[in-house]
Amino acid sequence: MKKEVVRKVLFYGVAILIATVSLALALVYTYQDKIIELFVAEANKHIKTKVDVRQISLSLFDKFPQVAVTLDEVNIHEGLPESQESLARADKLYFTFSIWDVLRGQYSVKQFYMEQGEVYVKVLPDGSVNYEIIASDTTSSDDTAFSFDLESINLREVAIHYIDQQLKQTYEVDAHQLAAALAVSPETIEIEADGQATIHTIKIGAGEYFKGKKVNLNSALSINRQARTIALQPSLVQVGEAAYEVGGGIAYGGVTELDLKLDGKNTNIQSLLSLLPQSMTEELSQYRSEGEVYFTGTVKGKASGKHVPSINIGFGAHDASFFHPDVQQRVEKIYLTGSFTNGEKQNAASSVLELKELKGVLNGRPFKGNLKYSNFDNPYIAFDVQGMLDVGYILGLAKIDNVRSGSGLADVRIAFSGNLNDFKARPGNSTLNTTGDITLHNVSLTLQQMPLPLSSLSGNFMFKRNDVAVSDFKGKLGESDFTVNGMFKNVMAWLILENQRLLVEADFKSRYLNFDQLLSEEQNTPEDARTGESYKLIVSPNIAFDLSASIDRMRFRRFRGKDIKGEVKLRNQVVSTPNISFRAIGGDFAVRGNLDARNRNHIKVSTAAKLNSMSVDSLFYVFENFHQSFVEERHLRGQLTTNIVSDVYFDSQLSPKTDLLQAEIEATIRNGQLINFPPMQKMSAFVKRTELANMHFAELHNSFWIQQGTIYIPEMDIRSNLSAAPVVSVSGTHTFDQQMDYKIKLPLFSKQRPDKDARFGTVAEDVNAGNSNLFLTLKGRESDFKIAYDDERVRHKIKTDLKQEGQELRDLLRGKKPKAKEKEIELQEGEYFDFN
Repeated sequence: MKKEVVRKVLFYGVAILIATVSLALALVYTYQDKIIELFVAEANKHIKTKVDVRQISLSLFDKFPQVAVTLDEVNIHEGLPESQESLARADKLYFTFSIWDVLRGQYSVKQFYMEQGEVYVKVLPDGSVNYEIIASDTTSSDDTAFSFDLESINLREVAIHYIDQQLKQTYEVDAHQLAAALAVSPETIEIEADGQATIHTIKIGAGEYFKGKKVNLNSALSINRQARTIALQPSLVQVGEAAYEVGGGIAYGGVTELDLKLDGKNTNIQSLLSLLPQSMTEELSQYRSEGEVYFTGTVKGKASGKHVPSINIGFGAHDASFFHPDVQQRVEKIYLTGSFTNGEKQNAASSVLELKELKGVLNGRPFKGNLKYSNFDNPYIAFDVQGMLDVGYILGLAKIDNVRSGSGLADVRIAFSGNLNDFKARPGNSTLNTTGDITLHNVSLTLQQMPLPLSSLSGNFMFKRNDVAVSDFKGKLGESDFTVNGMFKNVMAWLILENQRLLVEADFKSRYLNFDQLLSEEQNTPEDARTGESYKLIVSPNIAFDLSASIDRMRFRRFRGKDIKGEVKLRNQVVSTPNISFRAIGGDFAVRGNLDARNRNHIKVSTAAKLNSMSVDSLFYVFENFHQSFVEERHLRGQLTTNIVSDVYFDSQLSPKTDLLQAEIEATIRNGQLINFPPMQKMSAFVKRTELANMHFAELHNSFWIQQGTIYIPEMDIRSNLSAAPVVSVSGTHTFDQQMDYKIKLPLFSKQRPDKDARFGTVAEDVNAGNSNLFLTLKGRESDFKIAYDDERVRHKIKTDLKQEGQELRDLLRGKKPKAKEKEIELQEGEYFDFN
């Protein structure tokens, strides 16, 4: 029985519903043309600008159970004369009323919906606006068949663009879902709004606020239409994680007058940062806080193109902590009192941000400080900080991109104040005031731009305005160590500004410098900037120094130096020295000159050097046989003393440009030996091979020139231990691509050929006759050379001797005694030298 009753109830209920819907559809269909006509007529009474609509229709289901007048693809033109730009565009607009209105024939629009649209609101420089499109209707009466009595406005996915060219303000907001309930009476309009939005940006002057913030809005306000005032009830605005309660009054009868109060709710560090310009807080936006953080604020005064209200915000923290969510480090037990005001003139120039009595704990070590940032147009900054700071802990908390890791302690007691723009304009005029000192205790740093680690850093840095006095600054860079005492000038400008030069005037000491590391591209260049070369030398244009250097030991490749002392200066990427001396390769070395690195790939080294008593074989070994294989360290012994004036060129990888090398060399080798030198072995036809294998000479002196890739060797006599050729003369050229062209003169003391007149008796010898000389050439490459008879030089010698004999004959006729002469050996037919 009960089941039967239930079935009947369901049946009749469904039947009634279907009948009602059918009736409603019939009514809508029957009256849709009339309703649309009435809607258009009433809309035209209120809107005084052009509206483009693709289609107007009536729907029962779009906003069921309400009947909706639907407008598709709407374009509402802005209310400026002769303008064709849009005030609003929307895919859909809905105006809804009750189905009972259709039955009564009186249509009252209660709700408005805008979906998938954009609104463009403008205030021009002259104060005119583009949104005045509603016309006053003096003909409407209570008897009208269609009226707009809005009780709610709903926005879904609507982008709102607001530009005030008078106040220089821009707002970009996306309303995802926003509903406003209206209660309208002749005296007041009551509005309750609730919804979600995204603030893309709010630009006020040069400052940018709330960029990319999610907003939840819950507010209530009352508009007094006669008094032209707005009473804003305490309303909650949540921006990201920050929540604000806003309340107060707004008068808009003339110039807008604000009297608002702002209180933070469930506040944290984000609540504070959201109130400040984006440019000031961007690097801090990822940080979070715990503990008690509070703030309150007021906005009072006129707001217009000529007026800015007074803004005052107070904030602080009590036993709070500050941290980055991605790291373990935290600033704990934070206490501070802060304030922000836009000042007496209510503009950026009179604005002041201040942090007072800041205290906290970093890794168990307390610190304290103060900060004042005034005049946002022309910033003046003053701060002081004191504390023994854990360097590694701070680096982990700060997440500095250029520093990968660190450790050690820094005792900081420093104060800073100054106008940054004045400092930029006149960095050398003491516009900054920096005082105090920093003392490092066993600090280590690994930098992103320099893989070679800094370690064991200690020393004191005393700040005075723009300069820093450095006392006993010690440390290691890789394997190299250093100690610096002196002045670092223009430090603050170099740290803060671009293209500023740091000048270091100091004493530099080191026990050991390893230039293999210091110049290694792998050690001094970031991985993404490496070229694959072994070495890389880059001299910064923004660093200058005057150093008095003392280095116990140094190394570079095979070179080892000791007791290096001298003065070194750097200016404009040119390193110069009037004197550097050191001991190396068994002797002493002194040099003056400069290194010009202004062109990174064309480094010029100009020097005047003196080498004293250096081991020749060690010299060839250290300089890797000067990149040739003709004469190597195994062939040479002796002590070298030389003066060298040279211009040498390198690229940034320290590869020499040998074709540009120029040098003048005056050299003396004492107690020399030439051991198993292949070209000498070729002369075994004239000298015993055993003597050639170890040729000794007491002293060799000559001058050499190097130019355009060629070594020029003037003729020199080598007085050796060779019994058959005690004096050997050599001259010629040797190119850097190993082409040789040497001229050699050998005296010959061979047995005399039998005289054809000897059978007639003893032939008297000419005791004044000179020795015979053999002229040879050595030509070819180091690995493929030939020694041959020098025909040209012999012909020249014969010609010279004929002239000399003619002169001697004339001298005999005049009664002068003839001079002893050298006799050249002449090859007879069938004679030759076997050089194999």
